[in-house]
Amino acid sequence: MDVYLDNAATTFPKPLAVPQAIYDYIINNGGTSGRGSYEKAILADGLVYQTRRTLAKLFNHADPKTVVFTASVTEALNLALTGILKPGDHVVTSSLEHNAVWRCLKTMERDIGISISIVPATPDGETSSEDVKKAITPKTRLIVFTHASNVLGTIQPIAAIGALAKENNILFLVDAAQTAGVLPIDVQAQKIDLLAFTGHKSLLGPMGTGGLVVNCDVPIKPLISGGTGGDSAYEYQPDYYPNHLEAGTMNVSGIIGLKAALDFLNAEGIANIRNKEDQLMNYALEALQTVPGIELYGPQNAAKTVGVIPFNLINHAPEEIAFFLDQQCHVMIRSGLHCAPSAHRLIGTISRGTCRIGIGYFNDPSHIDALINGLNAYIKENK
Repeated sequence: MDVYLDNAATTFPKPLAVPQAIYDYIINNGGTSGRGSYEKAILADGLVYQTRRTLAKLFNHADPKTVVFTASVTEALNLALTGILKPGDHVVTSSLEHNAVWRCLKTMERDIGISISIVPATPDGETSSEDVKKAITPKTRLIVFTHASNVLGTIQPIAAIGALAKENNILFLVDAAQTAGVLPIDVQAQKIDLLAFTGHKSLLGPMGTGGLVVNCDVPIKPLISGGTGGDSAYEYQPDYYPNHLEAGTMNVSGIIGLKAALDFLNAEGIANIRNKEDQLMNYALEALQTVPGIELYGPQNAAKTVGVIPFNLINHAPEEIAFFLDQQCHVMIRSGLHCAPSAHRLIGTISRGTCRIGIGYFNDPSHIDALINGLNAYIKENK
């Protein structure tokens, strides 16, 4: 039996409706969105709009037109950061950011002279909104925070930070890569101006899908310019949404697959999904504590995390553990820095990395049992 425990990287398997919807579109439609007046192109355009509308409803966003599709959450974050920040602007961010945020900020610091303040966190990855408040300066243009760490799983106080940003007239950008689909997100109640999401993690959709929810009136410079299917004689990128931030032929098949995934999520219920993953997290945390020489990181409390558990075995390299589990036990986990070196500096594993399991909706206790048996077999063979 193959056991997949890398859902923090990408969820697997997908609901069967996802590949079925993609297959049906490719075989029976194939028309591109916004690029034709024939029936199939109009139908494709309608399917894309339905996906925007479903996402807007999921995040309690008022205007589907300002749900902008991108190829990934990384692209969405880069679009927001490079499209808004200007020389001299100050940014407040967390100690836990993925390189999708951190590399973009550091490049802009080097190239255009923005300044960055990093808010401290506990070794478990918990952040205080009071520390965010202390980092704000008169030049603060943007606060950007991950909703939950992809290394530790720790959920950040997004609502409190959003309220703080709103009080100080500062834009608030949230990276929901690890939370969209497993935690409720309300851009109105949580005062989120810009929400970056990906389709291929807990939204259960295909790779190559993501987007940016624009819940503010701030001008955003397009990341790329090009054809939008309309106003083709106009020599500049249109200033209306979504065309303003979408250029080129979009991933219609992926977006249709994402719509099927969203329909599945809505039918199952995010609260039910969260409850199942919490139960499995608690089962896994209890089971992992029986493994000799294990080092667990993060809150070790399902209520404070999404389905991520990082760990090491004393005196053993994470990549060797992961390789053994895959080759000998058919258990797939992640090892390394997980593209988030800041979080590893926080927990003292920057030179080593960690093993990481990512629990998903389609996992069950037998998968955790297989992991524990595999770890015990590894220890027995590598004393």
